[in-house]
Amino acid sequence: MNAFPTLNTQRLRLRELRAADAPALFAIHADAANMRWFGADAMTELAQAHTLIETFAQWRTHPNPGTRWGIEHDGKLIGSCGLFKWNRGWNSCALSCELALAARGKGLMREALEAMLDWGFAHLRLHRVEAMVHPQNTASLALLERLGFKAEGTLREAGFWNGQRQDLVLLGLLVQEWLDK
Repeated sequence: MNAFPTLNTQRLRLRELRAADAPALFAIHADAANMRWFGADAMTELAQAHTLIETFAQWRTHPNPGTRWGIEHDGKLIGSCGLFKWNRGWNSCALSCELALAARGKGLMREALEAMLDWGFAHLRLHRVEAMVHPQNTASLALLERLGFKAEGTLREAGFWNGQRQDLVLLGLLVQEWLDK
């Protein structure tokens, strides 16, 4: 993949995550209530946030690469979003995101995902984007449905975090559905 694609919206800047973002990312990922649907256990040490930033940077070098943006609002990191597991042959990938609790309910994640999806469909020439969401994560399910994603079924016990197997709802968005919105 080429240089990191910085995206700007009316209120946000989607940019590459950097080491200086580790404390803000840690604050988001260390809040167990905030992360209960994320798909990973809450962080307990700042070093884990540094490792996560390095992992996201390495995504761009994988055979099926990905891009993870830091979401910046008013000069502060408030979350991240990304497209990963890009299958070039199938023109598909997966979506993931998280947002600080204080930033929720303001339409910021929708704004970020719209910019990210516009970029993905245009630059990666995606045909399909999928998301896996815990069935009780009603806010994320509603957001994805507003963006045009369609629920396609339940993946039974597909996730494992917080010491438990978790069912996940699979949602998909096709390029034509995105263009027709």
